[in-house]
Amino acid sequence: MFSSSTTTPTRRIAVFCDSRSGVGVEHVSLAYDFGVAMAARGTGLVYGAGGTGVMHAVAKGVLDGGAGVTGVVPFSLREREKPTDVQGEVFVVRDMHERKALMYRLSDAFAVLPGGIGTLDELMEAATWNQLGFHRKPLVLVNRDGFYDPVVRLLDHLVDQGFLAPEERGMISETDDVECALDLLGCRRQVPVALTE
Repeated sequence: MFSSSTTTPTRRIAVFCDSRSGVGVEHVSLAYDFGVAMAARGTGLVYGAGGTGVMHAVAKGVLDGGAGVTGVVPFSLREREKPTDVQGEVFVVRDMHERKALMYRLSDAFAVLPGGIGTLDELMEAATWNQLGFHRKPLVLVNRDGFYDPVVRLLDHLVDQGFLAPEERGMISETDDVECALDLLGCRRQVPVALTE
């Protein structure tokens, strides 16, 4: 696990999540709360520029909290993911490879909220880049209500079977708590300014 105490403060987090909402309201609610908590710490968002689902909720939370949002979307997904439905800066790139590479470059850390195959792909690629030393950036699964328990078990199984070293496994943190996730990602808590008379 990366120590946030020896690194510079996290200015922007890439949040990997889905443009779908999933079943129930808990995934969207978690995403909105995560975005608000990010903004409260002065942390900006880098995400897939989706104007629907979990993606939209996290961006709305960040914007409602007064922080900046940067979206990255491939040209082919521009209409489907409705990036025009959210405010902030949007980069339109050629393909998914460029999308992920730019998101990685623009971010200081990575958070994984509920999502599907694309979200798992982003998780594994960001972890692989850490493993290979292409970057050294904190990565956390926000595992509310056990959503990512199967993924956590798989990662532990890879360690048990000798395909993942324990220190490499430690590069992927997990927590069910939003504030703890932000701590793990190196986001400094804002110190209240004392009012003087």
